Amino acid sequence: MNKYRKTNAANSTKTYNKHAIEDPTNNIYEAISIIAKRSSQINSEIKKELHDKLDEFATHNESLEEIFENKEQIEVSRFYEKLPKPYAIAVQEWLDNKIYFRDTKSETEQ
Repeated sequence: MNKYRKTNAANSTKTYNKHAIEDPTNNIYEAISIIAKRSSQINSEIKKELHDKLDEFATHNESLEEIFENKEQIEVSRFYEKLPKPYAIAVQEWLDNKIYFRDTKSETEQ
């Protein structure tokens, strides 16, 4: 159903080793910037997927008085609520070397 369900990212706040985070770039700020960009990408992907799934249950009534609670819709929403947060997934991907990045500064100097 969702590729982020299989991640081993933390579901709650966790302390990480600063050196493990900064090792690939030798710069903690650059590493955090890369992780933040990946976190935004993950958030967008999850949000789009959730909206697509919820649209399957949408009823297009012109009457606002008719609001139905759909059990399947509630299940889908709960599933996405239980996923690790996008930042946690991004940090785990970073630590697992699953994020591709390149140093554009050194490419322009050559």
